[in-house]
Amino acid sequence: MSETPLVRRAEPADLPRVAELAALHAEYERAAPPAGDLAVRLTALLFDTPAPRLRCLVAELPGDEIVGYATCAPEVSTWGACEYLHMDCLFLAPDHRGLGVGGLLMDAVRAEARTLGLTEIQWNTPAWNEGAIRFYDRLGARAKEKLRYSLPVEG
Repeated sequence: MSETPLVRRAEPADLPRVAELAALHAEYERAAPPAGDLAVRLTALLFDTPAPRLRCLVAELPGDEIVGYATCAPEVSTWGACEYLHMDCLFLAPDHRGLGVGGLLMDAVRAEARTLGLTEIQWNTPAWNEGAIRFYDRLGARAKEKLRYSLPVEG
């Protein structure tokens, strides 16, 4: 990679590419693909509300190619009796890993936390994702052993 990517907040025109990357992310994590209208849903969460909770950052190469994204939102810890920033996703296109782009996205997530007055970021990664674990360990992050559950709420 010859030039440093720009990391910035996503704009509405970026969301189709973010949705493509999210589909690659789901495939990489061996999960079901996101909804086909993901870009529309993200638009509603990010731009169609006066005070959006979700934030989306994109890594853009010169020439406007988006090669990665991170999403995050403030959450609350009962045990800590405080708010923290939950990073829901961080994903890079496969051919842009190991080039420093992930670190730039993490720096931007940290900046979001500071802007919100939050002192901690939390996230999950699959236990088998050794590359991500090495990356997060190099940043100084420490894992907490837990299982993440999901329960559908029926109408």
